[in-house]
Amino acid sequence: MINWRAAAGAPVVTYGLIGLCALAFLASPLSGFNPAYGTGDALLAAQSTYFERWGVIPDELMSGDSHALLTPLTALFVHGSWLHLLGNLLFLYVFGAMAEERMGRVRFTLFYLVCGYLALLAYAAANADSGQTLVGASGAISAVLGAFLCLLPHARVTSLFPFLFFLPLRFPAWIVLIFWFALQWLAAHNAKPGPGVAYLAHLVGFSLGFVAAWVLFRRTAFAGRGTRVKPRSAATEGERQP
Repeated sequence: MINWRAAAGAPVVTYGLIGLCALAFLASPLSGFNPAYGTGDALLAAQSTYFERWGVIPDELMSGDSHALLTPLTALFVHGSWLHLLGNLLFLYVFGAMAEERMGRVRFTLFYLVCGYLALLAYAAANADSGQTLVGASGAISAVLGAFLCLLPHARVTSLFPFLFFLPLRFPAWIVLIFWFALQWLAAHNAKPGPGVAYLAHLVGFSLGFVAAWVLFRRTAFAGRGTRVKPRSAATEGERQP
């Protein structure tokens, strides 16, 4: 068994990202905890303005608007609901810590932000005429999953599968992550136009993460045999705000 935390110290970047996402949501008009946004129509208007300001709007991003060029970064810290937030943060907690410890804090930070930006940019490019707002950290977290598959494929992950009655079962990470990627692929091909989950951002992020980890750490890729990951994993939520 490899104790990565003992070897590399606390994964402060992963915990910091989790904290920033949580604080941003709690301060937003989505959480229900900030009375400054009012109620009823005023609250709905505040939510719409919030998404338009901080989320990615593909047609604006593709037009080269200076503000829009920053939104693939700000959108990584914006979530559309409690379920969206908690699903993403669970995945980041489970897989981010060990990926950070393998990459190092500085590289992991840059990796997360760059891959997250590119995943949202790719989705916007593929939907250049869309005016729907795109939010969420799923693209960046999908990149972390891709890197984890490359760097620690044999790490054992405790997973909950609905079709197995949510029994906590332990599998090698490569089985869990390839299964997750296949689900995203199938969902992307069956997705209908309009608001929903941005599966393409998940697929692009995962692929970018795997390739980046292979390029940066190819000498130690596909390692991690005997490593154990105890926290639970569950299905990620989507990116787009309905």
